[in-house]
Amino acid sequence: MPIDTPLLDTVSSPADLRGLSIPELRQVADELRAETIEAVSTTGGHLGAGLGVVELTVALHAVFDTPRDILIWDVGHQAYPHKILTGRRDGLRTIRQGGGLSGFTKRTESEYDPFGAAHAATSISAALGFCSARDAKGDNNRVIAVIGDGSMSAGMAYEAMNNAAETTKQLIVVLNDNDMSIAPPVGGMSAYLAKLVSGGAYQWVRRLGKSVAEHLPRPFAVAARRAEEYARGMATGGTLFEELGFYYVGPIDGHNMDHLVPVLRNVHGIDDKPVLVHVVTQKGKGYAPAESASDKYHGVVKFNVVTGEQVKGNGGPPSFTKVFGQELIKRGERDETIMAITAAMPSGTGVDLFAKRFPERSFDVGIAEQHAVTYAAGLAAAGMKPFCAIYSTFLQRGYDQVVHDVAIQSLPVRFAIDRAGLVGADGPTHAGSFDVGYLGALPGFVLMGPSDEAELAGAIATACEIDDRPSAFRYPRGEGTGVDIPDLAPAWEIGKGRIVREGTGIAILSFGTRLGEVLKAADQLAARGLSVTVADARFAKPLDEDLILRLAREHEALITVEEGSIGGFGAFVLHMLAEKGALDRGVKVRTLTLPDTFQDHDKPEVMYALAGLDADGIVRAALATLGGQAAVAGRRA
Repeated sequence: MPIDTPLLDTVSSPADLRGLSIPELRQVADELRAETIEAVSTTGGHLGAGLGVVELTVALHAVFDTPRDILIWDVGHQAYPHKILTGRRDGLRTIRQGGGLSGFTKRTESEYDPFGAAHAATSISAALGFCSARDAKGDNNRVIAVIGDGSMSAGMAYEAMNNAAETTKQLIVVLNDNDMSIAPPVGGMSAYLAKLVSGGAYQWVRRLGKSVAEHLPRPFAVAARRAEEYARGMATGGTLFEELGFYYVGPIDGHNMDHLVPVLRNVHGIDDKPVLVHVVTQKGKGYAPAESASDKYHGVVKFNVVTGEQVKGNGGPPSFTKVFGQELIKRGERDETIMAITAAMPSGTGVDLFAKRFPERSFDVGIAEQHAVTYAAGLAAAGMKPFCAIYSTFLQRGYDQVVHDVAIQSLPVRFAIDRAGLVGADGPTHAGSFDVGYLGALPGFVLMGPSDEAELAGAIATACEIDDRPSAFRYPRGEGTGVDIPDLAPAWEIGKGRIVREGTGIAILSFGTRLGEVLKAADQLAARGLSVTVADARFAKPLDEDLILRLAREHEALITVEEGSIGGFGAFVLHMLAEKGALDRGVKVRTLTLPDTFQDHDKPEVMYALAGLDADGIVRAALATLGGQAAVAGRRA
């Protein structure tokens, strides 16, 4: 096929790549990069990571027999080129939109996605599971895990590698080093050595030496093995991985198809030891605006392909994340013991703002939530005031440390929980649905849910003053409501909510930022002749028992509203009312939560409407709770 003929249009599945020459594979990669840029420019999404693995994606699918050979992408946000090559090209312009493709790998979406991913450092463990299943069945397919160097800061990756050599002899791990964080610059010599040590001749000599060594006394056999490993380690690097039981190959240029394809073909045939192939790539490769951006266009909104200019917002209120960062700076200026910790998300949590002002009091520990939590516990035990800022969905990974190292010891770690509730395009893997339940279950915890950005400032002030137990406050992704924020917000009284609107017929008790929708619902109910009390709980733990008992006593019905799963705030309220005997007096209680499903990605407002947590949904729940009396009230109105 002439090299100037468009090739990507001829690729409907990875099998179409396997008869192409290396120059043709290079052309496919160039066209694939252009297609990825064009598609993401119309939808937004993850871009830089995918651009960095275009050549690697093409080479992997050209060399290995996917989907029979199992290919697992760690995190999955770099898998847009993979989706294009595996029959989903036409759907890419629906990515991260309602009813469209997921922004990550997803088992129900394609047979080429054997394992769903969206959190870091899971790929090697999952691959090892596939290896063990294959070995047990007597199959001979290959299993490949592609993991980024950022994920290598997570302990789970090393736990899996430590287990791999004892579990299987056929596993390929591709380390995508896109920050030059491990390897020195690569060139012709390193590529030559990688090809040499992965090649058949070297493997034959190595197996011959191994068979001879097995007949030597054990000390000599061990010495011979180590000599071979360290000799290669001195030439190519990778001694750490060799010590973990892997056969190390690399580093090689992850954008050079002449290097990638022969090395991958060579390691395809290594079947006596797990292999780690170290490729060095550039995040954002091939698109100048991404290459020059500080974050390499990791995540983007819609943008102009020619200029790289992203579509800007309408200049609305600051995000909750930004408010957190700014308010923490205010507190830090008055208290030198305040410190900020995050796990690889400084800009995503607002800790980057605090870090610019107080670099010596800010710590990004990498993708290591367990370490972040216990590190914060150590700071608290030493008399400091740590604010541990982690997304709700990522804090799940540090839950044992929250229980064992923080809660049991009653250490005053302050957890700033970003991305509470639904997160829209990132879907169920990133939704902050469960933190109210899993933190509220812990004795002694103070758990706050501010309803707007001014209330967030109050929650931060409150957390600063809690010095005898752990605390947490949760807030959503996105813009605030535009309310004025005090210069220095006062702290709240622990365990006390507030009445926002007084009524007589029905009470709605809100926890978190659904309060705005609750107030809209109250207006709609008032138009129907129903008098509504609206209360802002502020605390899920400890509950304001006096306030809640009063609402139950003075109203026909009490409805709780939260942006969390079943088993959270509403469950705590019901438990308390039952314990106090308040339910015996006939008050009707309903709890509005997220549905007991993992909701697919869509616009947040659509997702909340489907969950029944918008104003219309709250009105429907209120009318259904009151039954016939609501209908009478409606007729009177």
